[in-house]
Amino acid sequence: MKEGEDFYFNEDGLMVFTSAYHLKRGYCCKNKCKHCPWGYGKKKEKK
Repeated sequence: MKEGEDFYFNEDGLMVFTSAYHLKRGYCCKNKCKHCPWGYGKKKEKK
């Protein structure tokens, strides 16, 4: 893993994975990750 590409540390010092990391991993863990490229946990817009 490469800092800045796969993850970064937020203002609280916690490691946050990027969408690039999630795509490399290849699946959604369904933990509502901040940068989930599959959009899991995002609110759906009403039409």
